[in-house]
Amino acid sequence: MNITKPIIISLALITGFSVHSQTTQKLSATKANDFALIYSLPETVIDITIVSRKTVQEPGEFYQYAKRILNADNPISSSSVSYSIDKVIISTHGEPNKDERYAVKFSSGSTPFILLSPDNIPLAVNTEDIYETVKVETPEPETAEPTPLQNAAAQQVMNEDMLRSTTPLKKAQAAAENLYAIRESRSELLTGQAEQMPPDGQAMQLILDNLNAQEAALTAMFMGTTQTSTQVTHFTYIPKSADRQVNGYVIARLSQLDGIVDADDLSGEPIRIDYKVTQQGEMPKNDKGVELSFPKNGFAYCIPGKAEIKVSYEGTTLAQKSLNVAQAGVIYGLAPNSFTDKKSPMYLIFDPSTGAAVEIGAVK
Repeated sequence: MNITKPIIISLALITGFSVHSQTTQKLSATKANDFALIYSLPETVIDITIVSRKTVQEPGEFYQYAKRILNADNPISSSSVSYSIDKVIISTHGEPNKDERYAVKFSSGSTPFILLSPDNIPLAVNTEDIYETVKVETPEPETAEPTPLQNAAAQQVMNEDMLRSTTPLKKAQAAAENLYAIRESRSELLTGQAEQMPPDGQAMQLILDNLNAQEAALTAMFMGTTQTSTQVTHFTYIPKSADRQVNGYVIARLSQLDGIVDADDLSGEPIRIDYKVTQQGEMPKNDKGVELSFPKNGFAYCIPGKAEIKVSYEGTTLAQKSLNVAQAGVIYGLAPNSFTDKKSPMYLIFDPSTGAAVEIGAVK
């Protein structure tokens, strides 16, 4: 049997008993539950996290004079909102499979116990060590930063000449003169030629920061502004046990009106999933190559298969990953007396996303 090398974390090392009691349930085989340990093996849920970016562009007040006055090319000339996909993250978790519920009975007087997740997925038997799945870090949404025209500097640059200008062209010319004056002042500070130099480095930096902000505001009046923000959206895909290959399943859509939307919102173009089983889980065999059968009243676990998951948009692959999947596997088990042997009882640690046995050994 092929068992992946696990990462095990001892619950005894988790600070505070309350954390342990909130995240797991400990169930012992007693007379109250007819000496049975009850649990549900998981089905693997594929998590798709989509990070999308919203870009908002606005023309500046003097965009039509950018080339004429500043000799600047390609100013933003019209308002626009667009969306794109920055990143797609693929991960998995387990949810209880209603078709894989088990009640393993033990003889009276035995003391096996099981650790369960809050939704009754098995974590471990006869040990308080559990398998710590690698948690995928998902980014936080990013809000749009203020544009140069939304900062205080945008008010500071409105000098008397700009305020008194009677036409857009004259106002744009006054803005350009102000822009050149700011650049000259900054140059004099940096070269030490200013009539009044700042008393220290901190004061110098404050003045330079203010001049830079004023320059950015005046430039934005000609070239326009761009603001970006991100949205993080989560979707799930649960393959069926009978699925061996699924092509082009629409998990979500990208709309240029609303960003990431649900699959049934036809305002957007589809984001698709391709799912393909690359390795089917197989029952273990004895030395003669004969497939072993599930033991009577066995303590069930999954031997998962592997599947390749690909997420794409408009023909471009956004993310691709090979994953262990319970639905591509088979169910095997250990005889219940393995866990109650007086000399050397066994322990079992599960992967909660697949129900796989990641570690089996003798209790020390």
